[in-house]
Amino acid sequence: MRGGLVGVRPLLKVALHQDARNIAPWVALITVLSASSVLVYPWIFPDAASRAELAMTVGANPALSLIFGPARDLSTPDGFNAWRAGALGGFFAALMAILIVVRNSRADEDSGRAELFASGVMGRQARLAVAVAMAGLASVVLGIVSSTVTILFGGDVAASITLGATFTASGLMFAGVAAIAAQVGSESRTASSIAVTTLGVAFLTRGYIDASSAPDWAIWLTPLGWTQETRPASGNNGWPLLLALAFAVVLIGVALALHARRDFGMGMIPPRPGPARGGAVAGLWGLALRLNRGSLISWTIAFVALGAVFGLLATSVGEVIAQNPAMEQLMAAGGVTQAGLAFEFLVTIVRLVGIIAALSGVQIVMRVYAEETEYRVEPVLAGSVTRRAYLASNAVVAFAAPAVWMLIGGAVLGLVASSVEPSIGAGDVLRQAAATIPAVWALIALALAAVGARPGARVVGWMGVVAAFALTILGPLFRLWDWILGISPLWHVPNVTAVAPDWSGIGWVWLVALLLTAVGFAGFRRRDVI
Repeated sequence: MRGGLVGVRPLLKVALHQDARNIAPWVALITVLSASSVLVYPWIFPDAASRAELAMTVGANPALSLIFGPARDLSTPDGFNAWRAGALGGFFAALMAILIVVRNSRADEDSGRAELFASGVMGRQARLAVAVAMAGLASVVLGIVSSTVTILFGGDVAASITLGATFTASGLMFAGVAAIAAQVGSESRTASSIAVTTLGVAFLTRGYIDASSAPDWAIWLTPLGWTQETRPASGNNGWPLLLALAFAVVLIGVALALHARRDFGMGMIPPRPGPARGGAVAGLWGLALRLNRGSLISWTIAFVALGAVFGLLATSVGEVIAQNPAMEQLMAAGGVTQAGLAFEFLVTIVRLVGIIAALSGVQIVMRVYAEETEYRVEPVLAGSVTRRAYLASNAVVAFAAPAVWMLIGGAVLGLVASSVEPSIGAGDVLRQAAATIPAVWALIALALAAVGARPGARVVGWMGVVAAFALTILGPLFRLWDWILGISPLWHVPNVTAVAPDWSGIGWVWLVALLLTAVGFAGFRRRDVI
């Protein structure tokens, strides 16, 4: 094993120099997520009344527990920070670690760079060890930077350090997950899909446990629940981090053992040979479907699962109301009804499903540029295929697939929720999902405009989804002005069960989506193709 690590130090130095620009934005994003909570809390919630209102709002919507985890103490800036940044920060830290490990291990084998380095004086395990070490260093730096900046912005020392340590622990654990995925998959896309799917399952499991009436011990079923049990600002328990560290060490050890036994350039799941004849793939539209077949199948299964899980969560609204005296008083006064609260919860869930659908559509759009960088687009365009037709084949898939997924997710969500909660209409949920589709298309169109006209600025596509999530889910809690909330297209989707839904906003969303799509096509027709 020791000889297998020869060359780690110089390779690590070079890899860190090359990948620092990709790592820094993740550290900055999560640090801002944490520090901003402590900074803005006294301004937005200056008195006890506003903080009590915040606690009531958060407690009345299980969807917020699904995303952010349990709100143990919203009466202090550090308690608010632990709720707002804890689960999301851990998720982003894990995603950062996954991308670092796959990019510097499996992806290098796909490109041939790993073989070039391996031809010199370098041990067999050096490449994977460097990838894991980079993810580990990035996770540690993230923990240190985020806790330090949060303390400087007024955060409690113990609470900030504990929260930063949970980010580090999440990154280390999923660096191990990604290291194993890189040995299982035979290409970087497969490895990334395996690791990200594992992260998604862990996050969804944690969210379901937090938002439902599951027993307390259930939170230990997911690694992201271990970091949550550190309870920053309301306990500061460090011992669950030891469990996370041990889990990371075991995963990394398994990954190194698998790496020592598999063939170079291959994975434990061998790639299937292509068909003898082109068939439908020989056509432009068939090619677009074939390129995205894996994603289409995976996302379809994911939306069925999301609809089922979210539908089951809708049944917990009654229990949440029973545990919230303020909500019971509001209902007794005739301010709201339980059916109305249940559907408002479902509106939030459908918006979240819309954000996930937009994410999947943006992923399909980004595949267009990935094909360019791998020099597979130019040979296609060298024949009789026009640029407009090529982009249209991919754009149709990017727009149509998320729309179908929204309908699938909405149908399953409505059927499951209505089967348990009679006050919820399955048709209403499906109509709410259908009404959300134009907003999803607007976010996908933003990514298409960037990839078509300025691929160097394609990060705008991802930023659009992140901004929509922040404005739609967090914006109302921060009492932002309507014109700011209106930047998110999801904000313009009305509640279809309202007495007189306002559909005017959807018209503007349609117009924006069409304009952005036109920009994408015009830009792709004029710019150089790699």
